[in-house]
Amino acid sequence: MRYFVFPIIVLFVLSVWCIPSFAQTTAPTSPNITVKTDKLSYTIGDTIVISGAVKAVVPSTPLTIQILDSNNNIVHVAQIGVSQDGTYSDTNIKAEGLLWVSSGTYTVKVQYGPTVTTQTTFIFASSITPVSNYFIVKDPSSQQTFSVNYTISNGMVKEMTIDPQSISLIVSLNSTSDGTVVLQIPRTLIDAKTSNGQDDSFIVLIDGAEVPPSGEETNNSFRTLTIQFLQGDQDIEIIGTQIVPEFGPIAALVLAIAIISIIAVSAKTGLRFMPKY
Repeated sequence: MRYFVFPIIVLFVLSVWCIPSFAQTTAPTSPNITVKTDKLSYTIGDTIVISGAVKAVVPSTPLTIQILDSNNNIVHVAQIGVSQDGTYSDTNIKAEGLLWVSSGTYTVKVQYGPTVTTQTTFIFASSITPVSNYFIVKDPSSQQTFSVNYTISNGMVKEMTIDPQSISLIVSLNSTSDGTVVLQIPRTLIDAKTSNGQDDSFIVLIDGAEVPPSGEETNNSFRTLTIQFLQGDQDIEIIGTQIVPEFGPIAALVLAIAIISIIAVSAKTGLRFMPKY
């Protein structure tokens, strides 16, 4: 019987000695960095608060925050400082602008130093709905009217006018946020040409400051400009090299008929417009 007691005692001693060691090796350790958002979901215009903590603070080392949309495009990037106790927080992130257009799951990635990283996610619902419509523009000289089609996001087109003196089309906006307007401009209304008749670039001014269009498409009848604007912008002025002729097609036809009639009458009656010497 004693031959069986000794192995049992040995096994008991080994089990008591190994259990603490095993528990010590499998105990969870705190992460090197954490991150969280103040809400699980956001909509356009919301403020996003991102916070967390790092385990080991390195003096003068910033923390980088990146937010990627559902298509893995970067919509926000910033560098912030870390407090001496290791905590950090960014409370100035607005879910708005030209990049916040896709609804879905967004990813927040944070990096501290070259290797310490972590991430979290939130749901974003975009409420940007582009509005398509048209505006009737009337030329004050010839009284001709032109239809200008447009599509606008985050704003409203209040008025469109032409200025023959500056050879420009002026689009008045009510911009509720950063947005985009696409204008389909008839060439018969305003155009931009070089001296040899080739297409030239329009000059685009927003509230007096020159900005380049973000895109343009052309055909024989229209020039379509894509222009980005900021919240609060009011007037977009598109300057070309030629605008509506002073005489429209009907007025030109009437003028031509009148000239032909005068010539015919003068030839028949011998009427002279110049004195005979």
